[in-house]
Amino acid sequence: MSAPAPPAVVDAEPLPRQEEVLTEAALAFVAELHRRFTPRRDELLARRAERRAEIARTCTLDFLPETADVRADDSWRVAPAPEALNDRRVEITGPTDRKMTVNALNSGARVWLADFEDASAPTWENVVLGQLSLIDAYTRRIDFTDPVSGKSYALRPDAELATVVVRPRGWHLDERHLTDADGTPVPGALVDFGLYFFHNAQRLIDAGKGPYFYLPKTESHLEARLWNEVFVFAQDHLGIARGTVRATVLIETITAAFEMEEILYELREHASGLNAGRWDYLFSIVKNFRDGGARFVLPDRNAVTMTAPFMRAYTELLVRTCHRRGAHAIGGMAAFIPSRRDAEVNKVAFEKVRADKDREARDGFDGSWVAHPDLVPLAMESFDRVLGDRPHQKDRLREDVDVRAEDLLAIDSLDAKPTYAGLVNAVQVGIRYIEAWLRGMGAVAIFNLMEDAATAEISRSQIWQWINAEVVLDNGEQVTAGLAREVAAGELANLRAELGEEAFAAGNWQQAHDLLLKVALDEDYADFLTLPAYEQLKG
Repeated sequence: MSAPAPPAVVDAEPLPRQEEVLTEAALAFVAELHRRFTPRRDELLARRAERRAEIARTCTLDFLPETADVRADDSWRVAPAPEALNDRRVEITGPTDRKMTVNALNSGARVWLADFEDASAPTWENVVLGQLSLIDAYTRRIDFTDPVSGKSYALRPDAELATVVVRPRGWHLDERHLTDADGTPVPGALVDFGLYFFHNAQRLIDAGKGPYFYLPKTESHLEARLWNEVFVFAQDHLGIARGTVRATVLIETITAAFEMEEILYELREHASGLNAGRWDYLFSIVKNFRDGGARFVLPDRNAVTMTAPFMRAYTELLVRTCHRRGAHAIGGMAAFIPSRRDAEVNKVAFEKVRADKDREARDGFDGSWVAHPDLVPLAMESFDRVLGDRPHQKDRLREDVDVRAEDLLAIDSLDAKPTYAGLVNAVQVGIRYIEAWLRGMGAVAIFNLMEDAATAEISRSQIWQWINAEVVLDNGEQVTAGLAREVAAGELANLRAELGEEAFAAGNWQQAHDLLLKVALDEDYADFLTLPAYEQLKG
């Protein structure tokens, strides 16, 4: 069979140095990935819809009977971690623009999650120039001076830099700027993975590291199996030894929480760990059980901490599963953004971050995430106290943990209830985040928290859920479409007053307001906010 033609670049303004990323050979590699794996991707997306319909019918989930043998077999383990990924006690996350690339690599964190997914709006510029930032970092051509601030950014010596783990987009997102001969878009996941792997795999191996990935939005072990097939083909195609790729899977969907062992099993030659992703996990609960009535109604998002019984069950199971199979267990995000003006805000927030990281380290996690370089030392202290000189604590098998299906689904075990302030916050975060996303920014500081697409998803999902479950708030008001519109109109007026007429008009505020209400009020719940938002994203 002849090789497929490289995908055509459509509807895109030329970018500086794009020819270094979009080479004929790199695009041919992406085309082969697309030809081989997009049909199966499409089948698995259809399977998601079928499974969601089954959950709507039964209002329950359970561990899979057909994979019981995998769970019962004590003999298998994932591949040993390479040296560069053996100590992951603090990981920093962020998009792949040049400034973030330098700051993250220099941050003192052991790992940088270089994000093409939730922290990056998928403009063509972000997709291509993000790849260029990573190539330039590995070839030490990333140093630059900010033309606005005049501040210089330069990489520290190689030995002091964080190990890069790239997060491609989820299976559900297409890349409209690259299409095959039939005009079919290439999945964004294959574009992000393919370009990065093609340009950097051998370079990373030569430097004593390797092509490492975070896999987002995984909903089943079959989706993990597809990623494993992609890895095997990519390594064989470029003459790289099988098992060189390492993947950490985000357990950020409720369905994946019931298939953790199976996901590690499918990827065992390439697996390095699992991660507990809080906001997307809550979003997935609402999405899958949105017809389940009061039992599945979540309170204000900030009231659902990792100590909530059903969240604790999820994280305890994750640690036990990972350590039983020799994988790293990576904890959740500390999203606080330190204030330059309010020391008291910082003091309170730092104490919360410290308590959260202390809990994760005590529970057996091998590392955790932060969103800002100032939080790296804080998180490092928590894990240093528990780990000492050890790179991880996989020897803590957590055999005391016994999590059942009903524990993972005990959403109503939380005392907190939805509040009017929570509704207002959901609207505020939703509008402010979407407005920035439409300007090409995927990671946005809002009210001293780093918000990304996951937090916008839980915000709009909670509005939808509260309306459809006819929730009554703490002030006695029932959540209705009318109340949501009233709160959104108030937020728009507040933003106009806060920003001034000229700055307000220059932004995408009305567009963001309208899009939030569309995905929060439509009877047909959109699977992902980013799907209709992508249709409105320029660039």
